[in-house]
Amino acid sequence: MRRETTNRIRFVLEDVVPPVLRDSGLFRAAASMAWGSHVADLARFRARAAFLTEEEYEALYRKHPRVHEDTDNSAACIAALTKDIVGESVIDVGCGTGALVRRLQAARPELGRMVGADFVIDPDLKDEGIEYLAAKVEALPFPDKAFDTVICTHVIEHIVDYRAAIAELRRVAARRLIIVVPREREYRYTFNPHVNFFPYTHSFLRAMMPVPDSHVCREVGRDIYYREDLAG
Repeated sequence: MRRETTNRIRFVLEDVVPPVLRDSGLFRAAASMAWGSHVADLARFRARAAFLTEEEYEALYRKHPRVHEDTDNSAACIAALTKDIVGESVIDVGCGTGALVRRLQAARPELGRMVGADFVIDPDLKDEGIEYLAAKVEALPFPDKAFDTVICTHVIEHIVDYRAAIAELRRVAARRLIIVVPREREYRYTFNPHVNFFPYTHSFLRAMMPVPDSHVCREVGRDIYYREDLAG
């Protein structure tokens, strides 16, 4: 399912359905008809997110459906990412199944080093010219300023200690950092394991403090697209 389609569904669920219904047992029952007990599992996950062990956190994500082509990033976001890459080395942090990094490689074949990192990497994930490795966004195994452009799309909303994650992304970026998060509100029952919610661009800017002068933060569909240039 394309991101543009899921965004239309999200508009109805997040902006049209009233909160009193979204948080109700009636909505949970209806959602469970499609996703079974996983909907209730996700609600318990969010409620306990601050206390989960790494093993519990990883178990939830291994059970949750992985992102595939067209699901996470819209065509508009991919176009913006392709245009905004600077330098010759790029890392996609939170690469999932590699859908985005493959798109970027195809659109910008002149790029040198292309890396995809995620805390769970399928051992069968292999693409010519792309390095894949397992790594937590809060503790990336790279030296300072290792990549000209650091990209992180649809990840920050999943990270409990998101400030540590943002600090790591900034640390390994030499020239530019680009982050994309969904523009969404929090409800008790959802179809995703998000723990952070940013309904407005200024909501996300608070997460990025201190915000440098050289930044862009704008809406792209139902997503928030943030870009900053690193000093030095």
